[in-house]
Amino acid sequence: MTFLKDNKDTLRVILAVCMVVAGVLHFVVPQPFIRIVPGFLPAPAALVYISGAIEVLLALGLLLPSTRRLSAWGLVLLFIAVYPANLNMAINHIQISGIPDAWWFQAIRLPFQFVLIAWAYWFTRPETPQFS
Repeated sequence: MTFLKDNKDTLRVILAVCMVVAGVLHFVVPQPFIRIVPGFLPAPAALVYISGAIEVLLALGLLLPSTRRLSAWGLVLLFIAVYPANLNMAINHIQISGIPDAWWFQAIRLPFQFVLIAWAYWFTRPETPQFS
């Protein structure tokens, strides 16, 4: 646990960078994201662009002390909101170039979303002063 406490700032930056990359990919190569949007949702392309913009904004907000906690809550909600797309991809075996469509990959990928939720949730907690 000391490793996590000592590296919280670094891990926050890593999450922010990952989310900026993911968000930008929504604009650069939107088709894979559009393909996994569940059929019951309207306007898949618009949802992909909106979620990409939200990812970038929340990632940047995670880097600013004044918006860090609110952005972390936003990421928690975003990770929950996009989970149906991940389920859709797994259940309907939607093949995306470069991403394995194997049971073992989905067995890792789907639970990893909960790791992302926990990771973002960690940044919703107020900073506690460290005493030497």
